[in-house]
Amino acid sequence: MYAITIPEPGGPEALVWAEVPDPVPGEGEVLVEVVASAVNRADLLQRQGFYDPPPGTSPYPGLECSGRIVALGSGVAGWAVGDEVCALLAGGGYAQKVVVPAGQLLPVPEGVDLAEAAALPEVACTVWSNIFMIAHLRPGETLLVHGGASGIGTMAIQLAKAVGARVAVTAGGPEKLARCAELGADILIDYREQDFVEELAKATDGAGADVVLDIVGAKYLDRNVKALAVNGRLVVIGLQGGVKAELNLGALLAKRAAVMATTLRARPADEKAAIVAAVREHVWPLIAAGTVRPVVDRALPLAEAAEGHRVLEAGGHVGKVLLLAPQA
Repeated sequence: MYAITIPEPGGPEALVWAEVPDPVPGEGEVLVEVVASAVNRADLLQRQGFYDPPPGTSPYPGLECSGRIVALGSGVAGWAVGDEVCALLAGGGYAQKVVVPAGQLLPVPEGVDLAEAAALPEVACTVWSNIFMIAHLRPGETLLVHGGASGIGTMAIQLAKAVGARVAVTAGGPEKLARCAELGADILIDYREQDFVEELAKATDGAGADVVLDIVGAKYLDRNVKALAVNGRLVVIGLQGGVKAELNLGALLAKRAAVMATTLRARPADEKAAIVAAVREHVWPLIAAGTVRPVVDRALPLAEAAEGHRVLEAGGHVGKVLLLAPQA
């Protein structure tokens, strides 16, 4: 088969389309013939040499895919050769075939094209696990999402609205904010022109956000705490703005608030399987009903993954960038 390899870390040009050995499914695993994958920030970090895949997993980038099962390892139940699926991966999605633990498989949701389904696993699992399983967002509460036009952001808006929450977003520029509004965002903040703490306070009569989903990290830590409501929960899932910052514990105590930080890729297989099962139970019916939908900015050939990385780095996209694998 062919896959996107990274012989040496570097810029997008470091991604090389090369012939590699076919993977073989082990116990509890299936082999999926990839139809599409998607570009995630973690892929950019891996390409740059900053985010190695977990030990024992595929060396190729790609944290999600969609495709068809072509072989079953021993001990796999509930799946059959020929099933159309999408999957959460620790790596390997940028390839024509990938091995997947059976617990990380999802059926393609009703009403979603097979290729388009590649836009779902990573964002659905990230959003559901962090906003609902960890931060316990409830109906009537306010959620602040940084990067509202990103893949994570577009899913977070829709899921929060589906459960009856109020959604505030930050995004860069009126066009991105307009797309967030189309998805249901209530409070629109242009981070280039406005201070999100001030704007959120105005929109909530000073109450703030019950939950903040943050992809920025250190640069936003102090302001995120200021933006929290009493009993608020800040969940940090990205570090685009740095890794070290000073935390005002007094402000946190006064609000009886919590700061949490999580990653998905390195979680043990049983934790990932539990998240995938929760997504199938809670999110997939919303997608089948049309309440929630994948948001795809564009689709490129997998061999042109470097261009997908350039698109993400430029920051002009809304939603996900897909990579389409060549079919036999």
